[in-house]
Amino acid sequence: MSKSTKRELVISALSHKHTVPVPHEIELTVPVAEKLCGELNITKEELPEWFGNCVRSASYRKGQWLENEVYLDPFGVRWDRSGADKDIGIIKEYMLKEPEIGGYKFPEPNLDYVDEITEDMLENGGDCYKFGKIGFSMFERAWSLRGFENFLADIAGEERFVCELFEHILDYNMKIIGRALEYPIDGFFFGDDYGQQRGLLMSPSSWRRLIKPNLAKMFDKVKRSGRTVALHSCGNLSDILGDLIDIGLDIYQTVQPEIYDLRKIKNNFGAHLTFWGGISTQKVLPSASPEELKKIVYETIEILGRNGGYIAAPTHQIPPDVPLGNVLALAEAFKRQ
Repeated sequence: MSKSTKRELVISALSHKHTVPVPHEIELTVPVAEKLCGELNITKEELPEWFGNCVRSASYRKGQWLENEVYLDPFGVRWDRSGADKDIGIIKEYMLKEPEIGGYKFPEPNLDYVDEITEDMLENGGDCYKFGKIGFSMFERAWSLRGFENFLADIAGEERFVCELFEHILDYNMKIIGRALEYPIDGFFFGDDYGQQRGLLMSPSSWRRLIKPNLAKMFDKVKRSGRTVALHSCGNLSDILGDLIDIGLDIYQTVQPEIYDLRKIKNNFGAHLTFWGGISTQKVLPSASPEELKKIVYETIEILGRNGGYIAAPTHQIPPDVPLGNVLALAEAFKRQ
């Protein structure tokens, strides 16, 4: 019998078929990637293949670097990455100082860039399952323009403004999705954090009223094309997992074991969702010994990989507090399934 390709392993997982090995993926923050590349004497571009990653993503957020390690994103938000956080950074100034659009001009998406990086992924992504990707897809994009605390207050008291802002963001995203779906990608990956350790960042009713309809439109555009929908959201989404399933979610990333009982979430939602994550970057990867880590990895695969429906991965990009030995142990555990 011929060996399954990485893409075929993901397709089997999505079909809830048991596979050995389960598909896997590892992503690193910038400092960890630089350190590991130095250790292995390889380039950052070679890391996904070295890890044996089964998925690839083309991220459509194109910005530019300014002086002093400031990153300017497509919406005009300036992120200071001169500190410890080299991947996201800290916003220097919010574009919308009041709950009104005012004179702010929303950008048009760079569709030439969508073409460029999608074509590159399809040509150079190997036999992986391939996603188009929009991070900061709704709530995060809104608060990056308005300020986190300000926008949470807006959700509670400035609903008309919130709806108007989301309409503009949705229009931007739909143009990107439409262009990306002209290519033979396998699915679309959305990033938007709605949770914290104990629940949602807002009330479930507010999420259902303000965010869910916009997500549903994006999901529907992808699903109508016959592709897969994946969503990354940190935190505890227990209150809305059923809603996400109802609007077409196929893959839920990330499943944090410090939040969820993995057996329970598999039993309750595993028939409808493929889980992506499960290996804690918060507690396990920074503190476990390499042998303890491997044991936890195989236990997690046994729980979440039962009857398919699992992409084994850390719960987030691996941060700098994780020992390099544990990164190597994780990669070894995945490769030796």
